[in-house]
Amino acid sequence: MAEMQQQQKSAAEISRAELEARENGAVVVDIYDQIYQLRGTDPAYIEQLASVVDSKMRAVSAHGATVDSLRVAVLASLNLADELLALRGRYETLAATLEANRQQAAQSTRARAGSLMGMLDAVLDERKVG
Repeated sequence: MAEMQQQQKSAAEISRAELEARENGAVVVDIYDQIYQLRGTDPAYIEQLASVVDSKMRAVSAHGATVDSLRVAVLASLNLADELLALRGRYETLAATLEANRQQAAQSTRARAGSLMGMLDAVLDERKVG
């Protein structure tokens, strides 16, 4: 009974702390059963980031035998870093392809413009002669 009252008191204290934090402009998030008070310009985005981190940590924890939250956090970070580097590589490849296509289109446009100028000059020369 005393333990239950202590848990309720702790929950009430947490709620008060969360309310105070929110009043001070902080975003309160729960990541892997830990409460964090974060600040930023976009609360919804911060909550989304926290959700991604929490999900990744829970996925790592579910596939591993470790219960040490620091190890789980490091492994989740490594997974997120792997995803980031893969996406950066993909972005760089797409950006290079886009630039090559842009250069090819510009070269094709210049060639077409040159061809049209030549045809126009020929028509104008014929009219001068004729």
